[in-house]
Amino acid sequence: MKNSSGTHVEEFVLVGFPTSPLLQLLLFVFFFAFYLLTLLENALIISMIWLTPSLHRPMYFFLGHLSFLELWYISVTVPRLLGAFLTQDGRVSYVGCMTQLYFFIALACTECVLLAVMAYDRYLAICEPLRYPSLMPSSLATCLAAASWGSGFFSSMMKLLFISRLSYCGSNIINHFFCDISPLLNLTCSDKEQAELVDFLLALVMILLPLVAVVSSYVAIIVTILKIPTAQGRHKAFSICTSHLAVVVIYYSSTLFTYARPRAMYTSNHNKIISVLYTVIVPFLNPAIYCLRNKEVKDAFRKTVLGRCHYPRDVPD
Repeated sequence: MKNSSGTHVEEFVLVGFPTSPLLQLLLFVFFFAFYLLTLLENALIISMIWLTPSLHRPMYFFLGHLSFLELWYISVTVPRLLGAFLTQDGRVSYVGCMTQLYFFIALACTECVLLAVMAYDRYLAICEPLRYPSLMPSSLATCLAAASWGSGFFSSMMKLLFISRLSYCGSNIINHFFCDISPLLNLTCSDKEQAELVDFLLALVMILLPLVAVVSSYVAIIVTILKIPTAQGRHKAFSICTSHLAVVVIYYSSTLFTYARPRAMYTSNHNKIISVLYTVIVPFLNPAIYCLRNKEVKDAFRKTVLGRCHYPRDVPD
């Protein structure tokens, strides 16, 4: 990695959000509040699942992994966003940039696979309710969660292997608040065709294949629900998966828009605005949706936080 003068490039300059100091302060306070609320939400969900025996089931086991992933994800990205509001030219070392990029990609890919696993779990719970305990034992749930984490981190390692081989011989200024793939590819002066191809193919595998699994699961779920004769039975069956479906729609909408938007937007400030939505708003909404839409989670919340002693438990999935 050398710049035009032939010296080794040891750091990148992150432009952040150059604007008036007052607006920067307001944005810092706003997103810092979102950051603290997201930390609290996900930590609370993990605690409730750990402390509530009625939630010791595969559905909530996967939810616990999702909440832990969100905690890790915002710990990687949001501090960099907050720093961008405090200083216009943040600096990050080359190693630090690659490390941040590795975990950002790994956690994003892991979430894609984990949401597909959760969709499959909902499919079994609704379409095969009598056989569900034998089809989704705790050992299989553990293996599926481990496979989600393993595939995400392996995919990120493969992407980083090609990106880290690129040379940077021009500007080291990144028009972003953290190290992302597209800004780094825009800066390189070497042939980036191979890195772009690997990035595209792995994105295809880690985004579209889980999406196909999610869509297939929900098509089967909807067909099964429509066959239920009573409206009450249909409502009860659909309520099992509404929280997960809402999270899937929000997550994949932002993800697909991030990867499918016109290339001209990669070099503009739109890239940073979209990344703020992807980085802050989505992780904040996910646990809020599960808490608001899921009766068992709300009951566990009352027991854990409000100290109430007894709440009726829903019929097992």
